Amino acid sequence: MVQKTKMSRCLGNKKYLKPLNKKNMATKEPGYVYILTNPSFREDWVKIGKSSRPVDVRSKELDNTAVPLPFEIFATMKTVKYNEAEKLVHRYIERFTNLRIRNNREFFNVKPEEALEIFKEVAMLLDDAEICEVHKGGLKSLEVFPTKRKKGHTHRPAMNFYQMGMQKGDIIKWKDNPSIIASIYTDRKVLFDGKVIALSALTRDLRNANYYVVAGAYWTFNGRLLTEIYEETYPFVK
Repeated sequence: MVQKTKMSRCLGNKKYLKPLNKKNMATKEPGYVYILTNPSFREDWVKIGKSSRPVDVRSKELDNTAVPLPFEIFATMKTVKYNEAEKLVHRYIERFTNLRIRNNREFFNVKPEEALEIFKEVAMLLDDAEICEVHKGGLKSLEVFPTKRKKGHTHRPAMNFYQMGMQKGDIIKWKDNPSIIASIYTDRKVLFDGKVIALSALTRDLRNANYYVVAGAYWTFNGRLLTEIYEETYPFVK
């Protein structure tokens, strides 16, 4: 029963939508930004769009003669600012290269897992975003990432190594291959193979990626992901 409730919230069943405060309720209801995949597409093709209605309803609307198989919901982001959130997600993906398959369409040449990482980054800029990882309807893999911030804050700061408890010369390791290391060089840059570089740029190079990446999710310090240390250093205030 609990799982059904969570899934309904992810897909936008209005029975489970949390009411907004009275000030916002009169002006705008929450909507959704979604990541859709399709078994008939390549594995690194996704559709990223928005809807003011339940996402499962929207995905069924897209199931027409133009596609041989139905769309599957990979993840959703619920927020009052769904129009702005969709634009930010598109902008993040296109920041480094044009990964939009067609300029006037919402299809992108990016893996759904990578699109989800961008969802998480955009959610940090909003004050009410809730991400649900649906993964083809599999309740087992469902994850919820609520984000709450102090009123008036527009976003949390960029990662600062010194504020996160690291010092110049400290070693960070690549999560999937600890033999790959970099050392802290300044509050925002690292030294790798004799080159001073921003961690985000280094992460893209190592992953051979030409799109936005959440660098902290790929590096550890003293056995802990940098994203975990970041969350402790710059917590959202409920």
